[in-house]
Amino acid sequence: MAGIRLDAFTGRYAQRTAGMTASEIRALFAVASRPEVVSLAGGMPYTTALPLDAVGSLMSDLIARNGPAALQYGSGQGDPVLRELICDVMALEGVIGSPDDVTVTVGSQQALDLITRIFIDPGDVILAEAPSYVGALGTFASYQADVVHVPMDAEGLVPEALREAIAQVQASGRTAKFLYTIPNFHNPAGTSLSDPRRDEVLQICVEAGLLVIEDNPYGLLGFEGPPTPAIRARGGENHVIYLGSFSKTFAPGLRVGWVLAPHAVREKLVLASEASVLCPPALNQMIVSEYLTTQDWQGQVAVFQKLYQERRDAMLNALTSMMPSGTTWTHPTGGFYVWTTLPAGLDAKVMQPRAITARVAYVPGIGFYADGQGQRELRLSYCFPEPARIEEGVRRLAGVVEAELELLQTFGPSFSERITGATTPSPGLA
Repeated sequence: MAGIRLDAFTGRYAQRTAGMTASEIRALFAVASRPEVVSLAGGMPYTTALPLDAVGSLMSDLIARNGPAALQYGSGQGDPVLRELICDVMALEGVIGSPDDVTVTVGSQQALDLITRIFIDPGDVILAEAPSYVGALGTFASYQADVVHVPMDAEGLVPEALREAIAQVQASGRTAKFLYTIPNFHNPAGTSLSDPRRDEVLQICVEAGLLVIEDNPYGLLGFEGPPTPAIRARGGENHVIYLGSFSKTFAPGLRVGWVLAPHAVREKLVLASEASVLCPPALNQMIVSEYLTTQDWQGQVAVFQKLYQERRDAMLNALTSMMPSGTTWTHPTGGFYVWTTLPAGLDAKVMQPRAITARVAYVPGIGFYADGQGQRELRLSYCFPEPARIEEGVRRLAGVVEAELELLQTFGPSFSERITGATTPSPGLA
């Protein structure tokens, strides 16, 4: 009926809510969780591999021994015991930090929110890899930041492209506030920043006075040797804010992450966190501390590494044997994801409903860009399904791609371009 508004509060919302939209991943959740659908979409850790009996026992013992404190309010900065243990975890990647400079957060997602809140005014520039983590892009959009993407290739962020992006932003009369990067087993690209490039990227940012936000949830989940030293570990103590999380190495449901920041920044992070959540959950922090001190958690990380490597191999083998010619993909050496580029003329977003009909789910690439790129790209996740399930999912996906190519051949490129729009992928990732 005329005059009826679906949302009576439309005129009251803040302007920044205009940038708040559902992510491509969340929009898929209801469909992808159906048992008949092989989901290669979500990046859910395989928590079934945890020693669940032992975890249950330590939680019970914790409540029996220290329940009043575990169920009470805590410090806005986070539990001191856990902050010390976090420093031990970071040391495995060469990061040396003081517990005084660690702020515990409700997952590293809250860390992203806090950092953006204290540094970004509407219209400020953030540099981010192309593609980039969808959760970060959503946070940046909610604070009305202007994201400028920096290209990647098989070795990660391209240093020369970073120099060019910084120069272009400066030429426009603006200054980028920070570079947001995931150097290890990138989400969604699956690539890792090479060792020499880590030093070069840090040097470029130091010379430009550009802060680096190093987001590292996957760093301990590599398949080939010990972890590569973090950017923060290369003399970046005053130039790098380091984000970590227990979501990938322990339990995402506990929502425990952290930020290691220069001392002055830490003060503002704590104030912003207290204004947001008052304090991170004391019980969850104590559970993580108990797990780190009573369980062979590094042995469990090794279990995850082996498990995810087997699933990575299953996905790469299936892609190699089943996907049509013209399809390319990255070859991750750790983490959860393979970044795939479809043959020319296809659009992953347009193809998605047909894939769901074929009972396979993926995440279209456009969700990982702030500027409309990614039509030919998609993210495939291998962390949760069993290897046989991964192979079946790729088989279904390959069938959908083949059917799309037949349509393209039948109706010609002009028809496809009207449906899909731009078809140029980001260079060099596959």
